Amino acid sequence: MSLYANLQNSEALADTLRNYNVATWNVEYRCVDQSGGGWPGTFFDVSRATDHLRFMACKYDLDLNNVIIIGHSAGGHLALWTAARPKLSPQSPLWGKNPLLLRGVIALAGPGDLKEFIPHADIECREGIVAELLGGTATQVPERYQDCSPIELLPLGIPQIIISSEHDWVVPPELGESYTKTAREAGDDVRHLIIPKAGHHELMAPYSIAWDTILQSVKFLLRSSKANFNKTSTP
Repeated sequence: MSLYANLQNSEALADTLRNYNVATWNVEYRCVDQSGGGWPGTFFDVSRATDHLRFMACKYDLDLNNVIIIGHSAGGHLALWTAARPKLSPQSPLWGKNPLLLRGVIALAGPGDLKEFIPHADIECREGIVAELLGGTATQVPERYQDCSPIELLPLGIPQIIISSEHDWVVPPELGESYTKTAREAGDDVRHLIIPKAGHHELMAPYSIAWDTILQSVKFLLRSSKANFNKTSTP
């Protein structure tokens, strides 16, 4: 929901990664409380923004073979979903021809299983928010949950790093562990990291207790890149 977060919430993280010579593309999307948000607009926004990197690659000398995606909370769900787009059926309204392939994904307190997330979302966000996102319950529109919940599209076929916080009541660590277990059983390379003594929002704060884990995760996914990770400026 735009009432809880917008593009500004991820600016600090994007800017700090840029200080480590990582090109960043900070994406905004329509939320459920905005015109056109929810099904299918939110998912179209993220898809089009990701694929738009193809048009930016020449101007900014981007290596499209070395693209990872990071998202926090609802954005973490969308990061996993973006990585799962190649698994969508051509019959899906969200299917797109030739989606940009990703090297890896980092989900910061992002639910990978929308059905399992519902009880927590009802309490911590707003009752019925998942149904609001998808335009109905899992009973009413089961095909939308199939297309939009990353766990339903496993295996994703790329490395995934799920980062949870010990004291996160919005997306508690057990959700990350449950998704990781299922993804591994499906054959995916997935790591689940839990930040001790942290809550939901520390994961978006550069130089917080979670920062080193996030930075090392980015480096791990880009480990064969030619990028120089030496810090180029001070915070």
